[in-house]
Amino acid sequence: MEEETNWDDYIEHAQRYLDSGRIEKDELEYKRAAERDLQVMRGALLAGDPDWAGVMKKADFRRHLNNLCNRFQRDRLHDWFERDPQGARDALQHLWGLGDLSPGADRQAVSVEEAVDRIRAFARRLPKEVVTGTGTRMRVIATLLMALGAERCPPFKTTEFNATYARLGYPPPASDADEAGLYEHMLRFLDRFIAEARSRGHDRPADRLEAQSVVWALENQFRDPKTSDPKPARRTGNSNGPDPEPSDLRTLADELLFDVAFFQQVETLLADKRQVIFQGPPGTGKTFVARKLAACLAGSRERVRLVQFHPSYAYEDFIQGYRPMLTDGQPGFALRKGPLLDMAERARDEPDARHFLVIDEINRGNLAKVFGELYFLLEYRGEELRLQYSDEPFSLPANLHVIGTMNTADRSIALVDLALRRRFHFVEFHPAEPPVRGLLGRWLEKHAPGMAWVADVVDRANRALDDRQAAIGPSYFLKPGLDDAAVRRIWKHNVLPYVEERLAGEHDRLGDFDLDRLRASESDDGAGADDAGD
Repeated sequence: MEEETNWDDYIEHAQRYLDSGRIEKDELEYKRAAERDLQVMRGALLAGDPDWAGVMKKADFRRHLNNLCNRFQRDRLHDWFERDPQGARDALQHLWGLGDLSPGADRQAVSVEEAVDRIRAFARRLPKEVVTGTGTRMRVIATLLMALGAERCPPFKTTEFNATYARLGYPPPASDADEAGLYEHMLRFLDRFIAEARSRGHDRPADRLEAQSVVWALENQFRDPKTSDPKPARRTGNSNGPDPEPSDLRTLADELLFDVAFFQQVETLLADKRQVIFQGPPGTGKTFVARKLAACLAGSRERVRLVQFHPSYAYEDFIQGYRPMLTDGQPGFALRKGPLLDMAERARDEPDARHFLVIDEINRGNLAKVFGELYFLLEYRGEELRLQYSDEPFSLPANLHVIGTMNTADRSIALVDLALRRRFHFVEFHPAEPPVRGLLGRWLEKHAPGMAWVADVVDRANRALDDRQAAIGPSYFLKPGLDDAAVRRIWKHNVLPYVEERLAGEHDRLGDFDLDRLRASESDDGAGADDAGD
């Protein structure tokens, strides 16, 4: 990976965002408001005001901190302040220091080295039970540190910065970095970002806060899977962003033409074990529905991540492993998180929100090899284990859910071991059973009423195929602008090759699947569209 090329591209995106004028409203206003609130709190504490912690009770303070610390973290901090005011005061004095109490007095005074010293002194006094996890603790500490001037000491989130380091090929922090190490690494990265922009003739980002805000905004935009070109961050409500997902299960059911009771049942299953697998023949919409349902339950696409298993996928890809990288132009290896650890960290940072990992084709991977210690952690949420490449204890947060999809038509992979089956609820997606039964007929009635005969044809083909685990699903035909020509094209190039593969050694039966013959046939059981092979 060529770092300089990535810097060019990244800074071009950054300048486009800065030139759009959105950064003030998107990122800076609420951070500056939070900074002012924290400076009031700092002034009260250092002046000996016994109600210094009362600032946290104010509605404006809580609102300003919404994107910096979640409610759970704020509540735990406030509980600590009230339970042990002297201990909390002592810890905060080490973080905030003494001296000039006027707003902005420390803006130019805090060097990287001093910030690191203050963080370590505070972290030693911050009880582990108040905030757990190195990255989460640093997120809280960085928020408090903004009282010294956000332009020099901006806020921090592990997820956004780790993703940006990887995007640029920038060396990540050491795998054993403490809170101060994570923050020092971020500050030096922001200084490098500003210097790279200056070397290309740009006067922005103007300071660390503006640079940090660009990182947050761009990373949210880069997560849009449709494009790497930045779009407005979703939290601004800008109409140019991606269409929002349905906000409730009834709306989702209406959109997908499913019975809402099905989605309610899956939600109940997720609440029980926190992981389910949608299993069924290809073309039954398993992955599409899984992603839609996950986004609806999570409340945001940004809390959903899709991965696909395959035979060469390994533990190091999914959980954690060493990856080649350049450090100061020299080849080496760095410990990188996989999607499981990344989503666990995001879920831990937002304990009040549901997060989802959607695993497509889950049974195509060597599951024992890919999951490793996850077999235990999936069943025993909240308990800790040490991962293969880390000495830090790790647990799966309760608000991280897993939805897998499994193709039952491929006989070579259809079986999964009993250990996995015990940890997941399995949900059937079969054309002859709800929620898929009748879906094609309902869709055609709504979107292509003149093509209702297609549902009958697929139903007859499935009865002729007589293979429960390999029935023809409705997804082949859920296409905008469906007409006779499109159906013939789909039948010839998708359905018939699939049927021929299923009937290997029985070629004399292929005549039963001629489209014209199936269309001309009369249903011998009067099943109609509601029993269509969809």
